[in-house]
Amino acid sequence: MSGERTHEAKEVVRERVWKLLEQRNAAPNGASGRIPSFVGADSAAVRLSGHPTWQRASVIKAVPDRAQLPVRARALEEGKRVYMAASKLATPKPFYLLDPETLTVPPHEAAERRTAAKHAKPVDLTEMPHVDFIVCGSVAVNPQGVRLGKGAGYSDIEMALLQEANLIDSRTLIATTVHELQIVDEPLPEAGHDFRVDLIVTAERVIECAPYRRPSGIIWPSLEEAKIAAIPALASRRPSTGE
Repeated sequence: MSGERTHEAKEVVRERVWKLLEQRNAAPNGASGRIPSFVGADSAAVRLSGHPTWQRASVIKAVPDRAQLPVRARALEEGKRVYMAASKLATPKPFYLLDPETLTVPPHEAAERRTAAKHAKPVDLTEMPHVDFIVCGSVAVNPQGVRLGKGAGYSDIEMALLQEANLIDSRTLIATTVHELQIVDEPLPEAGHDFRVDLIVTAERVIECAPYRRPSGIIWPSLEEAKIAAIPALASRRPSTGE
């Protein structure tokens, strides 16, 4: 499937899931165009916290979406360090470090995107330790771990940057928290730069996905010139063309 057809096929699924969430009143803040904040997100965070890999983890990388706010807050409450991406990775130091030992506000407040942008420590990849556990957001996901984000591609870039910097490996578990309506029992379109998740968690259950080979790092041909230029962490790592 060509890149354009893959993009179109993904968008069809996104629109269907967004509409379904809104019809069932499962996304109180609206769903369309975003990683939806869903009913039961708090319960999903509690269920995720019971997973053995989560319990062993001390360093968490989490998306800044509201849907995963309860996960970030719980991690901080449990004394885990949380790294969260800056908006659109647009700063020279593209991640924020939320360290529970130095927080000056309560964990739930610190885990808010806007609070983190004001109070957390900006860090570059060179300042980050190995990441034990990754939490991403999804619009849709299937039991095989294939996920669709909202279409901007930033989660894929974050993952690729971490992979290039050797900050994640096969020991790093990748999870997503979603509403049951976001789990689709069908094949989902994938591009070469897409990653899959190892764990799907809802308020009702945990799905362990089969192992799958992850992208090895940044796939430069898949990135538009404008996006590379807009993300300093990408622009500074771009291979020389030799010209």
